[in-house]
Amino acid sequence: MTGGFPRPAWRLPIHPLYRICSLHSLRLLLAVAALLTLAALSGCSSLLWGTQQAPIVDATVMPVEPASAPVAASAPEPVESAANEEPGQPKKPRKPIVRPHKVEPPPPVAAPAPPPPPPPPLIVLRTIERSEARTLLDSEVQKPDGKVVGRAVDMTTDAAGKPREMVVNLQGFLGVGDRKVNFPWSAFHFTPSAKTAPITLNAAAVPATTGKSDAVQLPLIDATVERANGAKVGRVIDVLIDGNAQPQAVVLDVSGMVSPDRRTIAANWSALHFVTRDKELHPLIDLSDAQINAAPPYASDKPIRAVSPAPPAAPAVSAAPAASAPPAAAAAPAAASKAVAVSNAQAVR
Repeated sequence: MTGGFPRPAWRLPIHPLYRICSLHSLRLLLAVAALLTLAALSGCSSLLWGTQQAPIVDATVMPVEPASAPVAASAPEPVESAANEEPGQPKKPRKPIVRPHKVEPPPPVAAPAPPPPPPPPLIVLRTIERSEARTLLDSEVQKPDGKVVGRAVDMTTDAAGKPREMVVNLQGFLGVGDRKVNFPWSAFHFTPSAKTAPITLNAAAVPATTGKSDAVQLPLIDATVERANGAKVGRVIDVLIDGNAQPQAVVLDVSGMVSPDRRTIAANWSALHFVTRDKELHPLIDLSDAQINAAPPYASDKPIRAVSPAPPAAPAVSAAPAASAPPAAAAAPAAASKAVAVSNAQAVR
């Protein structure tokens, strides 16, 4: 021992854990002391300077936008719960969410207009077989014994369209002494299918008187057929006669009417009508240029197709009077429409 307190000859050994705990305690005490010091200083500051107020700032007026219409909250989308999914299973793909769209009603569809009625036919055709009618011009005329005495060259008709006389060119010897003689129409017999002379003259028939007849007559061959307005339709070049000695049709030369080429057509005898003008008969037929153009041509080696103007369309009949009409009256329009339909079919052919 050198001086001071004597040191013991041995020291109690200090465990390292004790040293660590002492160091931590010292640090804790220093931290507590620092906190107390700060608290004391902050209290002194408030006592010295008092409570500090926030600075006053002038308020600025900001424009406020008008509130918009509230937006409707959309329905929450369904979310599949994770609890429904089994562990270890692959996740199922979510189905696409289809939001309903507002479907506008389709615009009103106008009812389709009814189809227009078919145009009325221009002409009506009637087929005449060659075995049922024979041409008059240049047909041989024979006596009952079969001897040919001449040829028919013309016929006359009255205002009602009834044949009155036939003009026969009686032949002489080698063309010498030929003369034209008018015989009453009733003196002849017609056989259209005959291979020889189709016209037979009654042996007892006498020529017609050459004196002027009370009835006005019209020589038909080479007569000009007109429309009611005076326009020319064509020239008569022949007449078709049936086995009952009744005219069935006339052959008209309509060259220059619809084309410059020579063209002939057959017109129904019933389509002709006769008027008296300047004390003479004039044959009329109401065939327009379009109807003449639609008529089939006449040919001596083909069936005869006689044309007539189509009748005017019948006015529409309301349903109420038709329902109250008696059966006989209702059947008449039906029969008329059937006849027109047949005529239309023939015109198309």
